[in-house]
Amino acid sequence: MENFRKVRTSEQEMPLPFPDLPPDVVEMKVKEGSKIRNLMNFAMAQMELKGRRQIVFSGCGRGSPQHHNQEPSDGPAQNLTVHKNVPSICILLSRDPLDPTQTGYQPPEPLDEAGEDAAGSSAKGLKRLLPPPCEE
Repeated sequence: MENFRKVRTSEQEMPLPFPDLPPDVVEMKVKEGSKIRNLMNFAMAQMELKGRRQIVFSGCGRGSPQHHNQEPSDGPAQNLTVHKNVPSICILLSRDPLDPTQTGYQPPEPLDEAGEDAAGSSAKGLKRLLPPPCEE
């Protein structure tokens, strides 16, 4: 591969894995530098102010399925195409009940368990633990 140089990268758009989505569903593409606060503010505004019933969050590891076309930097003319599959995730938030038999369905947490950790303290009071000091 060191004797080849990249001439073109093409990405393949993947369809959403959810059946029966309305055509105007909001899809939020989460990228590597996306801020959770900004994503959630936009999603909440869409659901509360504009009355959206469903929002899809989608993201993948530094891109999507890609094809890299490369040609030799010297020597006879032959091309090399590299196909990369990159892991991805899609999350559907819905105000409408979903089919629990659908693949990947996760039921909502009960209200008495939401936002609690194993010790039972509220999520608001939790802080990140510091690692133990290094002894040299």
